[in-house]
Amino acid sequence: MQILSTILFVLSASTDNFVVGLCYGIKKIKINLLINLLIAIISAVGTALSMELGSFIGIFVPTGFTNILGSGILILIGLWAIIGEFRQNKKSSKSTEKNSLSNIEDILSNPENADKDTSGSIDLKESFSLSIALALNNMGLGIGASISGLNIILTTILTFFISIVTISLGLTIGNKYLSDKLGKYAAVISGLIIILLGIYEMLAK
Repeated sequence: MQILSTILFVLSASTDNFVVGLCYGIKKIKINLLINLLIAIISAVGTALSMELGSFIGIFVPTGFTNILGSGILILIGLWAIIGEFRQNKKSSKSTEKNSLSNIEDILSNPENADKDTSGSIDLKESFSLSIALALNNMGLGIGASISGLNIILTTILTFFISIVTISLGLTIGNKYLSDKLGKYAAVISGLIIILLGIYEMLAK
């Protein structure tokens, strides 16, 4: 049932892509096909690299322990995502100088900030920072998924296509139906899916 696990993983990892598309659709900010493809390529490359790193780490871990370790990482990441979301909601907004990592967090929290020139559309330069933010956000997931045994090639290919679909779907829903409420629960939904995936992987092998 590795295909099911891979689909669950990719859907969870693409939650941010969907929410980004949703936010842009609500703000009437356009993402054309070329930009969508660029985001998908960088997301796929980031997934492949993180999973390769996970495979490398797996070499040094006893065979019988790799699945438990990978599944445990996924569960911890899911819990961290949910806890982080609740902590984020409790934080008061402060105007402080931001470094590169907090800029990435800001882009994911407020995707419209990637449109730095407020042109109403994302250009190649702006999409690069958005793509890197999305890829880095899923690095831990890729490592855990690889250690738990997911196929790197299949996961990378699915990441590419599902990234395109989720961003396009988010744009359409955001633009037509203004479904901004869904974005508030994205981190919790993603976290729960990751936890379920980790439990499934732990029990399935």
